[in-house]
Amino acid sequence: MPGQPKFAIVYAPETIAHLDAIERKYHRFIRKTIKEQLGHTPDQITRNRKPLDPPIPSGATWELRFGPNNRFRIFYELDSEALAVSVLAIGIKEGNRLFIGHQEFAP
Repeated sequence: MPGQPKFAIVYAPETIAHLDAIERKYHRFIRKTIKEQLGHTPDQITRNRKPLDPPIPSGATWELRFGPNNRFRIFYELDSEALAVSVLAIGIKEGNRLFIGHQEFAP
């Protein structure tokens, strides 16, 4: 059926706490962008979507940047065989600092 996402999107339980650290007015925008960007071509490298080398501690091997000034970060793992994307962390970039949940993440 056209228009249906090719990849299933699965959220890790901790992403709920990550979203709680971000202003509520952005929640719908974040979920919509995840569905649009990762539902069809999560493995396509773009200017704002790239593989991470090395992976971050949560196990994510991909990063998606978007939003005003590219301030939002989605860290995810891709399972091409199962056609699934696991969203493992949702962060917000403030200047040179990245916050995942209420904790600062140091690369």
